Amino acid sequence: MASPAGLATEAPPTAGLRDVPLDLLRTCLVLLVVVHHAALGYHAYAPPQERLGAPSMAWTAFPIVDAQRLPGVEVGVAFNDLFLMSLLFLISGVFAWPSLVRKGARRFVHDRMLRLGVPFAVAAAVLGPLAYYPTYLAGGPAPDVGGFLGGFWRAWLALGFWPAGPVWFLWVLLVFDALAALLYAVAPGFGTVLGRLSARLAGRPVLYAGVLALASALAYVPLAMAVGAGSWWRAGPFTVQTSRILHYAIYFLAGIGLGADGVGRGLLAPEGALARRWSVWIGPTLVTFGMALAAIVGMLASASRGGPPPALALFGAVAFVLACAATSCLFLGAFLRFARTRNAVSDSLRANAYGIYVVHYACVTWLQYLLSSADVPAAAKLGLVVAGTVAVSWSATAALRRIPAVAAIV
Repeated sequence: MASPAGLATEAPPTAGLRDVPLDLLRTCLVLLVVVHHAALGYHAYAPPQERLGAPSMAWTAFPIVDAQRLPGVEVGVAFNDLFLMSLLFLISGVFAWPSLVRKGARRFVHDRMLRLGVPFAVAAAVLGPLAYYPTYLAGGPAPDVGGFLGGFWRAWLALGFWPAGPVWFLWVLLVFDALAALLYAVAPGFGTVLGRLSARLAGRPVLYAGVLALASALAYVPLAMAVGAGSWWRAGPFTVQTSRILHYAIYFLAGIGLGADGVGRGLLAPEGALARRWSVWIGPTLVTFGMALAAIVGMLASASRGGPPPALALFGAVAFVLACAATSCLFLGAFLRFARTRNAVSDSLRANAYGIYVVHYACVTWLQYLLSSADVPAAAKLGLVVAGTVAVSWSATAALRRIPAVAAIV
């Protein structure tokens, strides 16, 4: 099976029918990540273009901001932000447990170091600076003679950390995998216990979502209230959204439970309760997303007044937890119900989705920069950035995977 976004599985692309819905789901999520980062350049509430190293740090999330904005795109960005990475961690956990049991802790960690650690190191060292070089060109003074080795390199080293972009997911997943392996070495049955819990709730998806939301609320809400929902921890190339780290761990553990129960069984059964009644999650998703969106608007409005009041911050934290659980169930159920067929295009996308995730950010920022001076509507620019990024990163990954050493990792 393919490994989009570093998800923990090594089976070949010719996966069984039971794996097809999850394979297609995680490929879809990787493509949504591309759309998400492309849309940030045309976000209606994005700050003006900042120089590399500006104290606000907004340039790390908005490396290129076009003068033309696309009203409404911020709604899609907010929706993606509520569930995308959480669901990727959950799917990663689904395949982590059977791999851990099959290989044992030591070999599992060794393989994870190769499949996650090596791409992270390469992406952070090379693709991170490449992705932020357009920020230097767009927001700073004219580059010195010498370009990359001149003004940019001095500005980059002066940052005090090493922005790596969205590959933060890989090192966090590697840490989760290593902790799971350590726990397995100490208590080999922990996954089985989680699997039994998942099996008991398989016929009651609403109760499962409630348990998941409660666990993630206990992990997320106190941190969000303590450090702020939007704070990030940074050390060298290692970054993660501080308030969400334990929340992501809960979703990864939830995935381990589902994987221990069995791919294609229980809650993940194509004919199971979640798949059969996938549409019941549309309403909860819309309602909780509306709650989260209202909280985001309120927080933006209160930013100039010293930040959101505690009640609003608490409402936003709870809304995030509920929206994440509901939306994750909607996507899981819909893909389990409908995503059952494969073709050459989907197989190629699945096989190359991991590489697309790793390299896409540099493609996005360079295309945004090159199109920033074009006199075309923002919607057309967004479409060109998404299409161009997918085409370039897909082709580049497919070409690199022809190298045996690369294919062994990606």
